[in-house]
Amino acid sequence: MPKNSKAVKRELDDDVTESVRDLLSNEDACDDSFKKSSLIVNNHEGEGKECDVEEGGSDAEEEERPAWNSKLQYILAQVGFSVGLGNVWRFPYLCQKNGGGAYLVPYLILLILIGIPLFFLELAVGQRIRRGSIGVWNYISPRLGGIGFASCVVCFFVALYYNVIISWSLFYFSQSFQQPLPWHECPLVKNKTSTYVVPECEKSSATTYYWYREALDISDSISESGGLNWKMTVCLLIAWSMVCLAMIKGIQSSGKVMYFSSLFPYVVLVCFLVRSLLLKGSMDGIRHMFTPKLEIMLEAKVWREAATQVFFALGLGFGGVIAFSSYNKRDNNCHFDAVLVSFINFFTSVLATLVVFAVLGFKANIMNSKCVAMNTNKILTLLGSGILEQNLIPHHMNLTQVNQVSGEDYHKMIDHIKGVKQDKFESLGLEACSIEDELNKAVQGTGLAFIAFTEAMTHFPASPFWSVMFFLMLVNLGLGSMFGTIEGILTPLIDTFKVRKEFLTVGCCVLAFSIGLLFVQRSGNYFVTMFDDYSATLPLLIVVILENVAIAWFYGIDKFFEDLKDMLGFMPYRFYYYMWKYITPILLMVLLCSSFIQLIMTPPSYSAWIQEEAIEKTLRFPPWGIVVCISLVVMAILPVPVVFGLRYFNIISENTSGLSTVSYKKGRIIKETARPEEDDDTSLIHGKSPSEAPSPMPGNSIYRKQSGSGGTDVDTAPNGRYGIGYLMADMPDMPESDL
Repeated sequence: MPKNSKAVKRELDDDVTESVRDLLSNEDACDDSFKKSSLIVNNHEGEGKECDVEEGGSDAEEEERPAWNSKLQYILAQVGFSVGLGNVWRFPYLCQKNGGGAYLVPYLILLILIGIPLFFLELAVGQRIRRGSIGVWNYISPRLGGIGFASCVVCFFVALYYNVIISWSLFYFSQSFQQPLPWHECPLVKNKTSTYVVPECEKSSATTYYWYREALDISDSISESGGLNWKMTVCLLIAWSMVCLAMIKGIQSSGKVMYFSSLFPYVVLVCFLVRSLLLKGSMDGIRHMFTPKLEIMLEAKVWREAATQVFFALGLGFGGVIAFSSYNKRDNNCHFDAVLVSFINFFTSVLATLVVFAVLGFKANIMNSKCVAMNTNKILTLLGSGILEQNLIPHHMNLTQVNQVSGEDYHKMIDHIKGVKQDKFESLGLEACSIEDELNKAVQGTGLAFIAFTEAMTHFPASPFWSVMFFLMLVNLGLGSMFGTIEGILTPLIDTFKVRKEFLTVGCCVLAFSIGLLFVQRSGNYFVTMFDDYSATLPLLIVVILENVAIAWFYGIDKFFEDLKDMLGFMPYRFYYYMWKYITPILLMVLLCSSFIQLIMTPPSYSAWIQEEAIEKTLRFPPWGIVVCISLVVMAILPVPVVFGLRYFNIISENTSGLSTVSYKKGRIIKETARPEEDDDTSLIHGKSPSEAPSPMPGNSIYRKQSGSGGTDVDTAPNGRYGIGYLMADMPDMPESDL
């Protein structure tokens, strides 16, 4: 046994404690685990060469790989990517629609069965192979290399329209520095003889009118482009400029932005929760949220929607998770990270739901009071015309003071009138005015953020302040997810084609902005709906199923578990073995089939705003629109069969995957250099062309040298502290891993 075996055992026992300590540690220039790796390589001639790979440097023998400055920065990046706009405007809607508090039960079950295992799998694969999605799946199985390209295509499609939503938030943010807010009331039109309210606004509401007419200036259908909306075009340019500047230096620049973009939304959500709880009616909304409707929970549709939300909430299949984890040290406890980030995501969704329902409860009380006042005036008119008798009104009620009629008194009066005027009640035109009915008007997405929530904020004291905070929060939530999405595009391409990050980042953002002009036409909102519905759902499900199958069946679940043991220092729970091999693939296939059936049964349609009638109508996509919908799905999936076919028929040799083959053995890393005739300009270890590479004979050993305080050199893992994977240089009885 080596001299340091006790130290190794002690380190393994404290593995989880170290993960927590790393998470809470501050950024430290001396943190060698993140900042610097010192490798000693003994070549076949016996000559040792030390290679220091530092941030900003390069070496002839070792390919530079950026690293996170601290564990906290990495966790914030993963949280920022997974926690996005869906947590604020999708999860509360699903909770309201699918049984209130009862919806949390299937969500939690599916988070454990689907979310955490797949999130852990992506973290582990990225951290072990230290490449983006293209390099990772090329390495696992060259025939399945198209998975990485499919992830990149989906990321690009999503980035195109996701940044448009950020631009909408930027527009509302810029308009929030006014008292009163510009969507506070309907605008007036003055002519020579009279002043009147804009008809479109009068038929709808002030916030609805502002969203559709002032912000989007929307056309009546997707076929009427209507030209560019210049206000939104400028906002889109600003949004892409922000993304480009934050990403241009890779994780060195985006990582520092994460401290603000990931933490600020929590500050705003907590402030909103405290403020909304002090408003009248907020508890009505929260009570409505947590009232379980158990009968709904048994419906298959609820479980399907919960599974879909789990799937997208964690950002599975995009490649962003793999890209971020690829910058980690190899002995990082990624299992701890997977569980931590998953539950942070879940509790963020619950916190956002509390805030949304508290605010909607306040709004429902405002709307209910208006309804009571309006119908009380109707009753006064009916009394004056003799249609209703005075004895129908309770004696203690004074209808002349309309604003003082409580909701409870109004309901008693309506019930009494309904009992007496049974046959004629409907003709009276009186409404029930129920808070429950207001809360049951389920809204999601832009309808929640830009219509319902903005309307509620107009009734807040100091409403401009809360509006600024809310839309700044939306911008930050969007940017956090955008950073992960763009990283899912850039990292695989840089790893594969060795282009400069700065040039690729700028080029990607310019191209995306140019295509994104499609979404800032007057009909742009309809294209956002199209991309949201068709560009990601099915392709991502297929990508994640293939990821799971590639690891569990092509690569081998037993080999993968051995690799995890080498990397983490302990064997993961057997629970993951059965999840990855059997349960999760089956659940994903069921989800894929149900999503596909739903897509076929629901004809391609979108919700259009009809200006003249001031209402939303569901319209079918025109024939060319259906072709675009199908093309989005096909283009996203196409790389998978194309790469498989090219490999299978040896049009592209499986030995020239663009990455040199590397075998990891316990205690040893062996580099197998490509044959001279093969094009291997993106070697996994050296990043050199074969002509520049040294002799193809593998080196005798590779290890990391650290000097301890006792003066004895300790051989440790290449990218970590006492990682058991590489401690013992030549142990023939140790099992070998293909990784």
